[in-house]
Amino acid sequence: MVQPLSASLQFPPVSEATEDGLLAYGGDLSAERLLLAYQSGIFPWYEDGQPILWWSPDPRMVLFVNDFKVSKSLQKTIRRAHFSVTFNQNFSEVIRQCATIQRPEQQGTWITSQMQDAYIKLHQQGHAVSFEVWQDEELVGGGYGIDLPERGIYCGESMFSLKSDASKAGLYYLVQRYKKLGYKFLDCQIYTSHLASLGACEIPRKEFIKLLNL
Repeated sequence: MVQPLSASLQFPPVSEATEDGLLAYGGDLSAERLLLAYQSGIFPWYEDGQPILWWSPDPRMVLFVNDFKVSKSLQKTIRRAHFSVTFNQNFSEVIRQCATIQRPEQQGTWITSQMQDAYIKLHQQGHAVSFEVWQDEELVGGGYGIDLPERGIYCGESMFSLKSDASKAGLYYLVQRYKKLGYKFLDCQIYTSHLASLGACEIPRKEFIKLLNL
């Protein structure tokens, strides 16, 4: 049974999530609650008009930093320096683009204005990281997520791309950044064929939580 959250800063055990991963509802998007959620293998995902929904799916999609697949076309793109990539240069615009870009597989956006405000605050506190992909000084791709340096994990939230291979190039440099820092993997949350083509895989939630706590 999905549980409502109280004002106290705690979540039910992730083992109590439903078959599709829904764990709890309600609460707030304070920095303290969001950080506790990510540190516990939980993330918010809901739409306008719904209460805040908290998820911990089983299995969990992850991208181990040594498993990122670089296709021949992406190798060419990187070699020819079609794009330049920065970090934390324009977080608010990246999250705005992620919220407004049209995605064929979904209607509307789950990145509500409330979510945007919450993650911008996390970024200002140093917990949320963006990457920006530029072409001729124009922002053409990017993404953002939560950085858990004490766990060696980056929790990816969303990406956008306005040019072919822009987000892939950004993800390549993001993986290289965290590989150098000795991180274990990028949390990708749920399966997509796009992420699978880049080397991400599904692992049991129990294994995910174990790796999260190493």
